[in-house]
Amino acid sequence: MHLTIRKALPEDACDYAVCHISCWQSAYKGIVSDTFLSGMATEKEQRIGRYKKVLAEPGNCEYYCVCHGEVMVGFCIIQKSQNERLSWIGEIWAIYLVDEYRGKGFGEEILDFAVNELKRVSPEEIFLWVFESNLRARHFYEKCHFAFDGTTKVSTQWGGPLPLVRYILTP
Repeated sequence: MHLTIRKALPEDACDYAVCHISCWQSAYKGIVSDTFLSGMATEKEQRIGRYKKVLAEPGNCEYYCVCHGEVMVGFCIIQKSQNERLSWIGEIWAIYLVDEYRGKGFGEEILDFAVNELKRVSPEEIFLWVFESNLRARHFYEKCHFAFDGTTKVSTQWGGPLPLVRYILTP
């Protein structure tokens, strides 16, 4: 089975929103509150509207669709930006696959793609944030040469206080 990764377009907004909801509801069961996860589906139209806007004018983020044939089965979001020293940094905002594609090696393919895209600007560092209690993701990133750098933060954005930990790509 072969996946393709391509830049997301405004006309992908509906598929992006549906995939986002599906991925979050499976990946974060037991991590993010059930109320928040179930409420995502009721916000589908708003999410489509937000994705139409952001995919039309992505700013310094890059949005990608992960497809099997014509079907979107995942997505990836990266950001290239400059820090206060005006050197480049790269952040992986999101790497997701729908449940039936998880655990089959496709995540590594998407992560490699994201890292290679970020390396085009020769960043000082490449990092990502992951929920502290998401042990599956943390093991995946550690297997792929990312390491927890000791930096933490707490987000209330997703229905409650959720601790996040920062992982950086190691040489």
